[in-house]
Amino acid sequence: MTASSAQVKTVGAAPLLSIGQVLSRLTPDFPELTPSKLRFLEEQGLVSPARTDSGYRKFCSSDLERLRLVLSMQRDHYLPLKVIRSYLDDLDAGLSPTLPGGSTPGLSMLSIARRLSREELLREAGASAGLLHDAVSASIILPADYYGDNVLNVLRALVELQRSGIEPRHLRGFRSAAERELGLIESALVPLARRKDASSRAKAAEKAGEIAGQLEVIRSSLIRSALGRLV
Repeated sequence: MTASSAQVKTVGAAPLLSIGQVLSRLTPDFPELTPSKLRFLEEQGLVSPARTDSGYRKFCSSDLERLRLVLSMQRDHYLPLKVIRSYLDDLDAGLSPTLPGGSTPGLSMLSIARRLSREELLREAGASAGLLHDAVSASIILPADYYGDNVLNVLRALVELQRSGIEPRHLRGFRSAAERELGLIESALVPLARRKDASSRAKAAEKAGEIAGQLEVIRSSLIRSALGRLV
């Protein structure tokens, strides 16, 4: 038995997954995930799947949860890969690191990404079906069969805003502002977008997340400055 086949057979009792199987499990929550991005994350040292004798990648359950963690940190916290890599290194070393922005130490790989049904979403957010409907109508929340924690946080915020008399229809401009920011990001990615290789596409996705995070910092600062003039 060769080293590679031994590695594949001793990763764990659960069956190992191919790239296609990993994509089928993750793309409902992360539709932007592609085979090229999976390979890019491996190149960056964020996941290390086993290999068969023929060189095919095989992912175990811990690889799958690690990928969920990485993708969630990118999507929900706009963190660059170097920050995520440092966080994972600390986790692997048995430490309890804190994410930039004050996230809870010891963030669990298993709890960071959830799939909530419509009923579960409404129950956890303490929201009415009417509020969710209005949020979808205002394009604040996109309709889906299942929702993640990011949507849960948005709906919770809408519940609190409704108590202050702010309804989803008052927030339609937020979608327009988001589209304008998307235009800025697309313009910045033109040099990478012109390259058609898989690595460039994956780097473009990573860069887009970083730019979105930087825009979020500026937006938050402007709002805090404006609030200072109100009080």
